[in-house]
Amino acid sequence: MIIGLLTAVAASACYGTGSVLQAVGSRKSARREAAKSSTSGVTQHGGPSLSSTAKAAVTWEFMVGTVLDFVGFGLGALAARLLPLFLSQTVISANLVITAVLGIKLLGIRLSRAEWSSIGVVCAALVLLATAAGPEGSGHTPIATHWWLLVATVVLIGGGTLIVRLLGGRAAILAGLLSGLGFGALGVGVRVLNGVDPFHLPSLLGDPALYAILVAGIGGMYLHTVALQIGSVNGATAALVVGETVVPGILGVLWLGDSSRPGFAWVAVLGFVVAVAGAVAVAWFGEPEPEPGAPQAGSPEADELPTQVAAR
Repeated sequence: MIIGLLTAVAASACYGTGSVLQAVGSRKSARREAAKSSTSGVTQHGGPSLSSTAKAAVTWEFMVGTVLDFVGFGLGALAARLLPLFLSQTVISANLVITAVLGIKLLGIRLSRAEWSSIGVVCAALVLLATAAGPEGSGHTPIATHWWLLVATVVLIGGGTLIVRLLGGRAAILAGLLSGLGFGALGVGVRVLNGVDPFHLPSLLGDPALYAILVAGIGGMYLHTVALQIGSVNGATAALVVGETVVPGILGVLWLGDSSRPGFAWVAVLGFVVAVAGAVAVAWFGEPEPEPGAPQAGSPEADELPTQVAAR
């Protein structure tokens, strides 16, 4: 349990730091496009084009952030194997807190009393979850469910990407939610993946869950980048947190056999709800109302606020 918790915290730190760097790279790329008066950076619906997304992805800040994401992915995958999903995914999603605190040093952001209170709520909720968490389920499921996971992931990422591109600049919240659901599907896939323990390469390569993980990871990263380019609106990062924690947590209990300690079920439920609510509050209070004449959130001139990024 302790090793799993430490692994999840390390994954959260990697994701939180990576999100700040990715936001800086995305916004820097957007400013360059605007300075060139380029029209190739947006689609006819006002969203970022594939070329502009690719340009954002090759800035050094974004690449370093992506490396941290891969490290966080590895640590998060290990945590998903060692802890119940309602605990591992919630601890990892607490990178919103790490992002907010890191912004004090890197971006000179001052946190309001409401933000500090929200951070305290999240930390208290994580203590409740760690206290209540029991043994994780076996993760052994029929292969048919692995195929259903792959189909659902392809539909989620493929259909979601199409809808986001059609909505254009209005899709920040949806992009955040879909990326969160993608990362949640990734966590579920890691948990049920065959051929890992003990390692058996043919079983691993023949498991549809492996390809669900790849689709969810790549698609979630793309939608995450799009959300950063569009810019944050109230609830965008909150939607990501909900997608990444609520659905996997419920599936872990109902499908994979995750459980709490005897007599601590109400503590686990309370900690889970409070943690999600606190993370939503961190994202919500971290988005100030624009002053008259100030750049709107999502514009190339807007500052890179740490709690405005779609942290995982």
